[in-house]
Amino acid sequence: MVQLIVGNKGKGKTKCLLNKVNTEVKNILGNVVFLDRNTKHMFELNNKVRLIVVPEFMIENSDEFIGFVSGVISQDHDLQQMYFDGFLSIACLEGKDITSTIEKLDRLGEKFNVDFVLSVSMDESELPEAVKSKVVTAL
Repeated sequence: MVQLIVGNKGKGKTKCLLNKVNTEVKNILGNVVFLDRNTKHMFELNNKVRLIVVPEFMIENSDEFIGFVSGVISQDHDLQQMYFDGFLSIACLEGKDITSTIEKLDRLGEKFNVDFVLSVSMDESELPEAVKSKVVTAL
């Protein structure tokens, strides 16, 4: 399952995402991973959450990003949730159509029983129709 937290820059998506991950990690049995652009929020995350700084892995396009996410999933059979802060940036999708990448994440989630929560720096009205149903919070 893919859930989107959407809103323009500076609207509070990251705070919402951090609150969600820190609440959820207390209630689930599996592992939780948080993908981000940097370590800025490291001390705001519960210590049970694994932080991965995506730019350290030299990802250059959305296909490489999906491969990276697949690799994370393949190495952790207890993985239950993944959170992506700054999704457009870490997935190399700024200014591009996000539909295909969201669909691939959805298929990965179904196949491997992993939930994805993404913060997307777009207004809800700018989202492609195909992904609007996945919005859980619009700021």
